[in-house]
Amino acid sequence: MDISVIIPTFNEGDNVHLIAERLKKVLLPLNRPFEILFMDDSIDDTPDRLNELAKRNPFVHYIHRTSERGLAKAVVEGLHHANGKILVVMDADLQHPPESIPEMVKKIEEGYQMVIPSRFVKGGSDGGLNSYRKFVSWTARIIARLTLKRLRKITDPTSGFFAVRKEAIVGKEFQPIGWKILLEIIVRANIDRIAEIPYQFHARDLGSSKMSAVEQLRYLIHLAKLVLASEEDRRFYLFSAVGLSGVVVNLAFYKLFLMSNLSVIVAFLLSSGISIFTNFLLNNSFTWKMEGSGGWFSWGTRLLKYVIVASGGLCVSGAIVSFFHYFINLPAMISGIIGIVAGIVWNFFLNDKWTFSTSKKYMLPEVKSLTERDTVIHDVEK
Repeated sequence: MDISVIIPTFNEGDNVHLIAERLKKVLLPLNRPFEILFMDDSIDDTPDRLNELAKRNPFVHYIHRTSERGLAKAVVEGLHHANGKILVVMDADLQHPPESIPEMVKKIEEGYQMVIPSRFVKGGSDGGLNSYRKFVSWTARIIARLTLKRLRKITDPTSGFFAVRKEAIVGKEFQPIGWKILLEIIVRANIDRIAEIPYQFHARDLGSSKMSAVEQLRYLIHLAKLVLASEEDRRFYLFSAVGLSGVVVNLAFYKLFLMSNLSVIVAFLLSSGISIFTNFLLNNSFTWKMEGSGGWFSWGTRLLKYVIVASGGLCVSGAIVSFFHYFINLPAMISGIIGIVAGIVWNFFLNDKWTFSTSKKYMLPEVKSLTERDTVIHDVEK
């Protein structure tokens, strides 16, 4: 089997025949073995309609699930049962055009592990959404891209329409929550060769939307779990949390030293030194998990590097605060926030690449246009 199209359904009886016909028109001309696999969680007569459809079309299969429901879990089960080398996932509500599949298959065969039809590259459109749905979709995308580094070069990371090479996900364990399975696959399967092609999003013809406030909450929980599963992201957030704890330590000792009648500058330097040291201990033991690595000499070398990086970070933060406050004329608080963020990024990057240099390296190069068709390619070096 070359191609499997996996379609999760829930009370989509009015759509299954329509989507099957459109898929047949697209897939038959490819002259390649294919199957259409419906993963059905319906509680209406959709299973009966799928049964009729499967009797008339030998390439149509369906699995009616009764013990467990949920779009993402249905897709994961479908990925497991599908026989194709190329797995295409799409919705049954006619918003994802089957006509994009030949281009998706072509890109997979060019060597990419995943292809995502995107509404947000040149030639794409999200015109099928109303204003509220556009806002919800935009918010979900922005949160995902800000939260997970691997998604930041992908324009449509919350799409439910994608193709993936089966060998890229074989043996991977997925723990989906809610409805955004694409995020789960990219992060947990470490997908690092992704192409985006444009597509025109179509307004929903039949049925009703599955989006709800509960699903939005589950989406946030899902992102949190993916952060824990992603080493590069987990490290950054741990580093930020350690930095916050360092501020508390710094202020506490600063107050203590002032109460001991030390001068302001001496109290400041001592408290800063203590906070830098405690931050190092926490980052060494938890963020990068370097405890016991290389003995005392390596430990001391890392501490020295950490102090150098932290000192450089203070200089960078100070310079940026001065620039934005005195030259750009931004308020002191806003300038301070910008300086703090710059310092965090500086410290994390150099500590990750230099201080704790035995950790894995992660790089996200710039997005490039692959062809005149405005296909966007994303490479992630691990």
